[in-house]
Amino acid sequence: MKDSRSTMTVRLHAWVSRMGKKTKKEAEPPPKDVFDPLTIESKNAATVMLLLNSPEEEVLADVCEAIYRFALKGEENKATLLELGGVEPLTKLLTHEDKTVRRNATMIFGILTSNSDIKKLLRELDVMSSVIAQLAPEEEVVTHEFASLCLANMSVEYMGKVQIFEQGGLEPLIRLLTSPDPDVKKNSIECIYNLVQDIQCRATLQELNAIPPILDLLESEYPIIQLLALKTLEVVTNEKEFRAMLRDSQALDHLIKILETKELNDLHIEALSVMANCLEDKETMVLIQETGVLKKLLSFAENSTNPDIQKNAAKAVTKAACDPENRKLFHEQEVERCLVTLLESENDGTKIAASQAISAMSENSSSKQFFNNQGIPQLIQLLKSDNEEVREAAALALANLTTCNHANANAAAKADGIEALINTLSSRRNKVVANAATVLMNMAMQEPLRLSIQTHDIMHALLSPLRSADKVVQSKATLAIAAIACDAKARTELRNSGGLEPLVELLRSKNSEVRNHASWAVMVCAGDEPTATELCRLGALDILEEIDLSVSRKNKFSEVAYNKLLNHHLSLKYSKTGYLSSSNIISDGFYDYGRILIGTKLLPLKDLCLQEPSDLHTVLLVNSKSSDVEHSYHFSAGFGSPTEEKSEPTSGRNTALSKSATKEKGSRKGRGKKEEEKVKEEEEVAAAPKLTGEGSTDKEWCPPSDPDFCVYVCEVTKSILPITNIREQIELLAKYVAEKMGGKIPKEKLQDFSWQLHISELKFQLKSNVVPIGQIKKGIFCHRALLFKALADKIGIGCSLVRGEYGRAWNEVQLMNEPQKRLTGAFSPPEFYIVDLMFHPGTLMKLRSQEADLYRFL
Repeated sequence: MKDSRSTMTVRLHAWVSRMGKKTKKEAEPPPKDVFDPLTIESKNAATVMLLLNSPEEEVLADVCEAIYRFALKGEENKATLLELGGVEPLTKLLTHEDKTVRRNATMIFGILTSNSDIKKLLRELDVMSSVIAQLAPEEEVVTHEFASLCLANMSVEYMGKVQIFEQGGLEPLIRLLTSPDPDVKKNSIECIYNLVQDIQCRATLQELNAIPPILDLLESEYPIIQLLALKTLEVVTNEKEFRAMLRDSQALDHLIKILETKELNDLHIEALSVMANCLEDKETMVLIQETGVLKKLLSFAENSTNPDIQKNAAKAVTKAACDPENRKLFHEQEVERCLVTLLESENDGTKIAASQAISAMSENSSSKQFFNNQGIPQLIQLLKSDNEEVREAAALALANLTTCNHANANAAAKADGIEALINTLSSRRNKVVANAATVLMNMAMQEPLRLSIQTHDIMHALLSPLRSADKVVQSKATLAIAAIACDAKARTELRNSGGLEPLVELLRSKNSEVRNHASWAVMVCAGDEPTATELCRLGALDILEEIDLSVSRKNKFSEVAYNKLLNHHLSLKYSKTGYLSSSNIISDGFYDYGRILIGTKLLPLKDLCLQEPSDLHTVLLVNSKSSDVEHSYHFSAGFGSPTEEKSEPTSGRNTALSKSATKEKGSRKGRGKKEEEKVKEEEEVAAAPKLTGEGSTDKEWCPPSDPDFCVYVCEVTKSILPITNIREQIELLAKYVAEKMGGKIPKEKLQDFSWQLHISELKFQLKSNVVPIGQIKKGIFCHRALLFKALADKIGIGCSLVRGEYGRAWNEVQLMNEPQKRLTGAFSPPEFYIVDLMFHPGTLMKLRSQEADLYRFL
């Protein structure tokens, strides 16, 4: 015998239909051409399926009753009906003329549509309009019940929603919300809830004025109906128009009534969710504040023992606090006190929601101030939680509270937050790390806190965030580096911990924010020579140059970082940009290679010194460092000042050195033969690296010495530095430089000035392309301008060095307008002048129109 679930029993009689509840008519003699009544009993489902094609209404009604009972027994039977092909003939019965047949068929589909395969088939057969037709007012309540159940089942899936909506199912469903039958209400609101997930359905729901009947369902005695009504309201009130409708319909009274009824505690969470959406509406917020509802809500959340209720109350605050006016109203109701209480909950979900609400409220300055003493210590403790979501929410709240607020940053530090935040940098959750780095950056804005942070091995802790694959973490980590690496000690720690390499690598990021912040951090780290040198070694300068050449990636941050690094490599800066500012102080070892093309690398000075002389380049070297036996003057490494014990040369700008290219011929006044031998010996030592070639090591090699330049530095220090008038200093220095480089050269005789031959002779004698600037006795614009800048920097005269075309270069100086100062007694803006070193040495020409002035001047 077969399993009862796979069989059905059907007894058919021409005169009786049990489902229809029809009254049996009095027996009449059957017509002669009609078959006598026949009772049939079948337990085979396939046989029963054949009867669906019967033309007799009574037969169809009984067959549907049997199929209904069969389908109720379980999912296997529903699948059997599908396999036997019974679904399609049943759909035809939905439009049958007989009301009972339609009702019974509808009941079957109310049950069958819980099966996903049958739902798919019904969508393909497009029977939704037939089902919706069963919602008509003239149909029986039972028909309404199972038709709405069928639609509720079909609306779970997207295509089902689309068909119901397009076939106009929403309007009759809304009408049935007022049905006297609770099952009809339940099925209708459930279907509506599924439908309003779609924006088009929500728009139609508004037009159909569905809010009042949905609100009436909140008074239902059946919790499931109330729950579905609340869930529907929660969805629709995400839109402003529906919030206004709820406000006008006095829905808040319904919601508060539910919250105040302990017996309805199973509905409190959903009621709070609806309330949270309503709080986003400004007018609603004002209304509940004026009526005291807001205070009740906060008190309810604070005193509740249900963590889900507390969590949803905090979420309500978070959503509403997105609006500035709402934040103000919340502050007036002391919402901060409630949130701090929720932070101490034992439930992690409540802690997370409270932290998020604090993050939202931190946009209000008064709230920020409140959390200074209450809230920040609790948030610091939450950073130590084992729950990563709790740590993330707490770190976000701290980041918002400490942004642009020194008091809160100090409060976080006093709550032992530094160590907790640095430990948080090792979190596996990217947002936790990003928020912790932001807090540390905010704290580092204050020097005492920055110094305290540095004592916790912060640079090593930031290595992992710098190497993160997450763009936000990379961005925040680089900003933290920029904020903390403000002194040499921090930069040394970063350099020693290996942090420069990942920082430089972030300059290549395709993310503009990461690239900008990395550029900013590089700019800060380039504040000292060792770090800048290491950054250049790692390729930062090349990457920044590449960025600046890109139209899409170029930005102010990369430009500033590039210039900052170039300021530590003035030789490269002058070759690439053709400009040194007054703040770019030329130091010993500077060399002018000339202009280099974009993408070309500048060779180190040692490599240039070891090259054979050629006609292509003359490299001008500035070097005032001297050995102990060089001559009678001893200079410090940086500035260069005469030593008292040594014999002094004749002071003043008229002191002339030997016109010869080398010191072997002739002698200077005040120098004996023994001293000349020492000078010659020192020159041979200086040339030794060139002669020894590659056999020498970096430690043994040193730049060629320049005794004449040493003398220049000494002379201008003695004769020009003491002068107090800056203009006079500039004029005297210009004349001094011109005298050392061949004197005044009239414009018309410039072409007869054989400086090229002189330079060639020097390169031949030195056997190198590198020529010390002091050995050049016949120089033009580029030589004189470089010498002027080098000497001016030694004695503290501010001037720039600008490279022009065709061997031109000049110096610009900045002077106050003295006549106007004497007349008005006020300081006028400084003016720029070009210094003449060739035609009328010492003349200063005001820089009005640069092109015109340079044309006349050069």
